[in-house]
Amino acid sequence: MENIECKRCGADKPKLAKAPFRTELGTTIQDQICTKCWAEWLQHQTLLINHYGLDPRDKKAREFLYGQIETVLLGGGEGKGIDTSQQGEIEW
Repeated sequence: MENIECKRCGADKPKLAKAPFRTELGTTIQDQICTKCWAEWLQHQTLLINHYGLDPRDKKAREFLYGQIETVLLGGGEGKGIDTSQQGEIEW
């Protein structure tokens, strides 16, 4: 398995075996994000989906999640937090 310098954690770690999406974003993730950071993202994404009641089949929900990928994984920023004290709402 090929290693990459992960854009998120900065470590030299294994890259994803295949792109997670058949898009330019998927290829970018495969080329720049290690398997460990991608696994961590999937856990966070599950929290987002459950907290905000997202349906990944919905275009707006996918756009929100893709935006979070851009911010958290590729941009090094902070994503939407999970407020466990109440049901979340996304401002479209």
